[in-house]
Amino acid sequence: MEARNISSVRELRLQHEVYRQKEDKPDFRALYEDEIKKTGLLFSKHAAMRMSERKVELTSELAGNLKTAVEKARDKGAKDVAVIGSSSAFIVNVTNNTVVTTLNAQEMRNNIFTNIDSAVLL
Repeated sequence: MEARNISSVRELRLQHEVYRQKEDKPDFRALYEDEIKKTGLLFSKHAAMRMSERKVELTSELAGNLKTAVEKARDKGAKDVAVIGSSSAFIVNVTNNTVVTTLNAQEMRNNIFTNIDSAVLL
């Protein structure tokens, strides 16, 4: 009986490994480099993953608006800013020029933003 269980465990591990290799995960490096090109901002690994998971698309228009919002916040002395648009929000560490996380429209509802000193509405 134990031999069968060991064999079953091995089969499950093999199936899991095959599944992991087939799973359609976005390539983090490619996603990260695309976002930097669009905005000039850095995106933390967490932010890039959240964008992918939450299906937040960074169009060239949104990228330009985000960059402008961060520049305005920087000019006003902001350190951590919530950039809030109609369909997404970005929490940005202005000092490091880094997007820390991203929310989609559904997640923005009934949500509280903490550890920010400024907000910019797009």
